Amino acid sequence: MKSSNPVLAQLAGRSQQHASFRPGPGAGYPTAPSYQGYAGTSADRMTIDDVVVRAVTLLAVVGAAGALAWSLLADSKYAGGYLLGAAIGGLALGLIISFARVTNPVVLLTYAAIEGVFVGLASAFYDARYHGIVVQAAASTFAIFIGMAVLYKFKVLRATPTFVKWVTGAIIGCFALMLVNFGLSFFVSGGIGIRSGGPLAIIFSLVCIGVAALSFILDFAAIEEGVRAGIDRKFAWYAAFGIIVGLIWLYLEILRLLGYARR
Repeated sequence: MKSSNPVLAQLAGRSQQHASFRPGPGAGYPTAPSYQGYAGTSADRMTIDDVVVRAVTLLAVVGAAGALAWSLLADSKYAGGYLLGAAIGGLALGLIISFARVTNPVVLLTYAAIEGVFVGLASAFYDARYHGIVVQAAASTFAIFIGMAVLYKFKVLRATPTFVKWVTGAIIGCFALMLVNFGLSFFVSGGIGIRSGGPLAIIFSLVCIGVAALSFILDFAAIEEGVRAGIDRKFAWYAAFGIIVGLIWLYLEILRLLGYARR
């Protein structure tokens, strides 16, 4: 099957070739020490348990940072500034991690902490207006995640090349529309209307929720491929990062949709 994640596919391909020979400088393959154990024991290879442990760790940091931000920063007159700063910081660091394929746990834990501040303040904002909405959004998020894991486990949904193309295109499309809406909002009230709370905004949030849910299938397939190919276990941090990004996006979209329904 064609790879559902180009990054992990490339890493897996390099790992398999590195198990046979050690390329010299200029051969096009990494020569870092972390790639020098694949032909030996399996202790250096990523496992599903590695990804689970790291994903839980990152999620715990998000939760702890969110709780602290909610209790310490939400009532501050600078709460809006903290929210904006966390949003920009999280986006910038997330892009760096994605494009540079960062596996350093310190960087990834920092990202989780920044995102935790953003999620905590956003949650406090919604809960102040619609009491109990945060619990509903969190429960719905994990229910959808578990549901997608079950569907993948029993092969109801598989990351075929066509599936990957459609989901990847949908993700790009969703974020492109968000950027366009954000830019136009400086000139036209409400931008293009996908965040205004009207019928179009509800439809857009439903689409985002569906796309975010389907993105987990790509994550599961990429992790499965990485484990099968025996890539370095340090990439378990990178795989866990992908899952956390999906969970945060899904949670925020559900929170927004529930907010629309409460109006």
